[in-house]
Amino acid sequence: MRERIAYVLRPDADEQTLREALKQRPGNVNAAIPLARALLARNCPDEALELLDSVLIAVPGDLRVLNTKGVVLDNEVRHDEAQALYRQALTTATDNSMLRNNLKLSIALEEKAKPQARGLELLQPAHPWCNRVSAVVR
Repeated sequence: MRERIAYVLRPDADEQTLREALKQRPGNVNAAIPLARALLARNCPDEALELLDSVLIAVPGDLRVLNTKGVVLDNEVRHDEAQALYRQALTTATDNSMLRNNLKLSIALEEKAKPQARGLELLQPAHPWCNRVSAVVR
């Protein structure tokens, strides 16, 4: 049973190959992006962000890496950070439709999440002392 669990939890062979390619060449965008996707699929967004940050050190401002990092951030509901990356990339590639579409999608996702947050705010007391007053009234 332990062997089965270890087998299931082990990194994919392709993932291992991509890691090796990045060790040999830290700025290998063609290895970094599929590896980041694989990490995100395995629900390891922090590891994907760390990977993308290290690649951005090797190739600062790479549009594909910035876009991929934005996608990971959007997936983690960190829309402000994602939008900042899309906008940063769009300063050098104003006509890039992929970046524009991802920015629009990120804004839409953020707007969709706002009504839920507003609904939660309505449940909260307007003033900090309201809790004390309601406790005294009871």
